[in-house]
Amino acid sequence: MKRMKRTIAGVSAVLMMSSVFAACGGNSDSKESSSPAESSNAAATASPSTTPVVNSVGSGKVTINLWSFTDEIPNMTKKYIETHPNADVTFKTTVIATTDGAYQPALDQALAAGGKDAPDIYAAESAFVLKYTQGDASDFAANYADLGLTDQLVKDAGIAQYSVDIGSKDGKLKGLGYQATGGAFIYRRSIAKDVFGSDDPATIKAAVGPGWDKFFDAADKLKAKGYAIVSGDGDMWHPIENSSDTGWLVNDKLHIDPKREAFLDYSKKLTDNGYSNGTKDWTDAWYADMSGSGAKPVFGFFGPAWLINYVMNGQVKGTNGDWAVTEPTTGFFWGGTWLLANKDVAKDDAKSKAVADFIKFVTLDTSDTGLQTYWANGTMDASKQGTKDSVASAVVMSKADGTVPLLGGQNMFDVFVPANANANGKNLTQYDETINQIWRDQVTAYATGKKSKEDAIKSFKQTVKDQLNIDSE
Repeated sequence: MKRMKRTIAGVSAVLMMSSVFAACGGNSDSKESSSPAESSNAAATASPSTTPVVNSVGSGKVTINLWSFTDEIPNMTKKYIETHPNADVTFKTTVIATTDGAYQPALDQALAAGGKDAPDIYAAESAFVLKYTQGDASDFAANYADLGLTDQLVKDAGIAQYSVDIGSKDGKLKGLGYQATGGAFIYRRSIAKDVFGSDDPATIKAAVGPGWDKFFDAADKLKAKGYAIVSGDGDMWHPIENSSDTGWLVNDKLHIDPKREAFLDYSKKLTDNGYSNGTKDWTDAWYADMSGSGAKPVFGFFGPAWLINYVMNGQVKGTNGDWAVTEPTTGFFWGGTWLLANKDVAKDDAKSKAVADFIKFVTLDTSDTGLQTYWANGTMDASKQGTKDSVASAVVMSKADGTVPLLGGQNMFDVFVPANANANGKNLTQYDETINQIWRDQVTAYATGKKSKEDAIKSFKQTVKDQLNIDSE
């Protein structure tokens, strides 16, 4: 594994569109996070360049160095200063986009160098968070308990277990997110009525699951009336990936969980039977299916609240209001950003308290003046209604108003609270970003008839070995 770790440290992270949108919250004044769906260019939505953007917020004596890959969390510091006028703190924020894999190497170097300019708080998204909470770089992170952020605070806030599992190492919490990204099935009301006789979430939940056999039964019924159940196989991948019993590594060997291996046949079944429009996620054809202008009308998409808020919201056009959400075929999550603190902050009592207070404000404060409440209700800017979002705290979501026009006035929190609770956070590895891309490429080759299943699996294993030096079981 030592050689593997050295190898992964040198591999540039591939920017995935899911990473960009999962990090977007839309409640800030950020150009990047307000409407990322307007562009299909990942780099453009993440940041105009990979050059670090450094700013200061506040004028206190305690300086907190905060690192992130978008300006979403740095913008939260403004709300913190606004709601904590007596805080004796200055935030020095550094933003480096994930474009071309720039963020992680810069963060790693800064953490390793230490000193007064080292990151005190830093962000990591789902694609690479395990590297910082459980993997190669986890020793830099403080345990939340050492900052006074106790397990009881986590319990009292109703934080989804998957988020805690991802942010913990050996039972010690090192990171939490501010969003909750449990996934739902997002479907067209008009198509539901035509095919299933009702657009009621309970009816559709029973039609598409639980389990993929029921999903494909629904696909047959939809096909009979000229509809596709999903846009492309990518819409199924995240529920399958994140509902698997094991991750890509078992005992340091590449392992293909049976649920993930089944995706090969599911993808081919979608293709061979015309159950989808055969699109690739994050392409113009995928977006067209959200607006109802694709080859066939598409019934639904699997995704978290951010897919509704920051992707579909900019694409639906004539289908706005014709959507609803229900619990998915299988529980899953997709995306998210976790906050970590440098363990060295514990050496300075004033800094330790300041860092802990900010992290608590962002992730655990369920009061009316905590970021969780502002984020869920879309009230970060008191002068206008912002985007409502699924947040880490189930306690906050249970008392927030999650009605949105795109869903015809449905309160999406009624679905996302259980969706977050049903997600699994124990099947990730720090190498998922790279391995997932290799896997998806080979699945496509099999589904489109370019390779046999055996050859696709063989190529997958060999490519992982070549790129990451990970042997197969």
